Amino acid sequence: MDPNTCNMHSHCVHMEIHQVVPPPHKSTLNKLKVRLKETFFPDDPLRQFKGKSLKTKIILGANYFFPILQWGSNYSFKLFKSDLISGLTIASLAIPQGISYAKLANLPPIVGLYSSFVPPLIYAVLGSSRDLAVGPVSIASLVLGSMLRQEVSPSAEPVLFLQLALTSTFFAGLFQASLGILRLGFIIDFLSKAILIGFMAGAAIIVSLQQLKSLLGITHFTKEMGLVPVMTSVFHNIHEWSWQTIVMGICFLVLLLIARHVSIRKPKLFWVSAGAPLMCVIISTLFCFAIKAQNHGISLIGKLHQGINPSSWNMLKFHGSHLGLVMKTGLITGILSLTEGIAVGRTFAALGNYKVDGNKEMMAIGFMNVVGSSTSCYVTTGAFSRSAVNNNAGAKTAASNIVMSVTVMVTLLFLMPLFQYTPNVVLGAIIVTAVIGLIDIPAACHIWKIDKFDFLVMLIAFLGVIFISVQEGLAIAVGLSTFRILLQITRPKTVMMGNIPGTDIYRNLHQYKDATRIPGFLILSIEAPINFANITYLNDRLVSALHSLSSMLVLLSALLFPLLLNYLVSTFHIRTLRWIEEEEEDNIKEQSSLRFLILDMSAVSAIDTSGISLFKELKATMEKKGVELVLVNPLAEVIEKLKKADESNTFIRADNLFLTVGEAVASLSSTMKTQSTTTEEAHTIVPHY
Repeated sequence: MDPNTCNMHSHCVHMEIHQVVPPPHKSTLNKLKVRLKETFFPDDPLRQFKGKSLKTKIILGANYFFPILQWGSNYSFKLFKSDLISGLTIASLAIPQGISYAKLANLPPIVGLYSSFVPPLIYAVLGSSRDLAVGPVSIASLVLGSMLRQEVSPSAEPVLFLQLALTSTFFAGLFQASLGILRLGFIIDFLSKAILIGFMAGAAIIVSLQQLKSLLGITHFTKEMGLVPVMTSVFHNIHEWSWQTIVMGICFLVLLLIARHVSIRKPKLFWVSAGAPLMCVIISTLFCFAIKAQNHGISLIGKLHQGINPSSWNMLKFHGSHLGLVMKTGLITGILSLTEGIAVGRTFAALGNYKVDGNKEMMAIGFMNVVGSSTSCYVTTGAFSRSAVNNNAGAKTAASNIVMSVTVMVTLLFLMPLFQYTPNVVLGAIIVTAVIGLIDIPAACHIWKIDKFDFLVMLIAFLGVIFISVQEGLAIAVGLSTFRILLQITRPKTVMMGNIPGTDIYRNLHQYKDATRIPGFLILSIEAPINFANITYLNDRLVSALHSLSSMLVLLSALLFPLLLNYLVSTFHIRTLRWIEEEEEDNIKEQSSLRFLILDMSAVSAIDTSGISLFKELKATMEKKGVELVLVNPLAEVIEKLKKADESNTFIRADNLFLTVGEAVASLSSTMKTQSTTTEEAHTIVPHY
């Protein structure tokens, strides 16, 4: 052994060696209970019931399932004044947005107002956020309308289209509530931030392009959603453009953008942006009524039904040829609206320093959509724009949703005739202004700076939405993001470690430039769970052909998915062999030999039977090369399974297990030194006199 190395580690030789101890024995049932609790009940919601009387448990249970009881018991007139102001403020935004988003979903405008009446009441009872303002949103409206329109024409079959929209809402709510009840909210985490930023930016552009029909006064417009067909339709119908509509659209669009800019620059003037849509509706309605706009080529909403939500339970279609369509539409819109609602709720909860229960939110949003589907409402959730206005207006509790709902009810009962002369162009301008905020360029730049792959996922989501379709673009982005997860699972990160001089610390050689290799040792750190997805062994032919594996074969395997998967899952074994060969070459140059392969398993949180087979195969391979396999700090589950798999005590021995890399190197260095001394003494020639 190198004398310098021995001197460097001389203080380690006398280091106390700690034994790796298996965890206390637990039955399979107890392990299952712990795993289920960690998976589905990480917040331990039942802890508040421990040691309480039956009466207290009933009260706590009621407060848990109905948050309105919790904040309602301490409600005061002071809180009501704040909620009244914020409720009236968001109502002024919800009324024009409700009408606009219903048209975006190819539904009658009145359905948008219906959806701003019943769902907020349900959420006020079941929701845990005090800032979330409930109602229709642009993304869910766009996806709902575009997916259903692929099979049913909203103009040719308006009743059937409405029935399918309501049924899709029922399935969306059922799916959302089920996630909350079964505590499966982690499913929506597959929509990463990068995907959502790209998807929302693309959807914002598609939504804006769809409004060209209203902003230009075009009568015949494409039913497709992509950028190319929309722009083709716009320029093929130049003869239908109405200059009166264009002028009115530009004026109101500029007015709305100015109001939005003022509120962004001066947050205290939030009411300017919040009230601007309603003011535009009032002004444009009065103007169109005065000049009789229908005679000048300006399209109007027309007469709307007066009265509150009629029952629609009998309109839900749970059978027929469109059942698959409504279930798929409900699933996708349910995931999107749930993701947006929870993200918005958590954002404002963080700002207000209070907690939002994700599972409660799922149940609240789900139940309000199930109830909404039977009361003539389509998919609703917490909207960012309305919630921001609600927060800025000083909302203290979910009662602001009740105030908004009552305001919408008054509108439905008494004010509907006033909207008869509202021009469609102003609704298009309101939608464009609302979705502009979904294009988050600073966030995209931030993602580019941090993670290029995430930026690629975001870009694909964006381009897929605007060039293919909303749902296909989202599906492609989710698929690519999931493939990245598979890459991380099937290609566990493994790094080579070296010693920080003067310490017993071992770190990544590529990260810490002053770290040095220890002659005779190859120290690797596995930084991922080991399971069947990342363990596939090379057979004898592949091992023997490792040196002759050409880059052309690697490229070919990367082009063919099954071979690519095989290539990925065998990466760890291949990389280990490659490092051993490289180490042996270095040791030959340094006139030393590789004696120990040390695997630091501190980051290996789990292992399965395939992973155990990896170590057995690796140990057999190392023995053929004269290298001893050493494991460092295997965690509880890992060491327990390794011990069970090694009943003969030939695979996992106490002298091959260490708590730290430093202890392993110190102990094995001492062993090497002792063996070297013994060998030298055995070969010493004693002279005879």
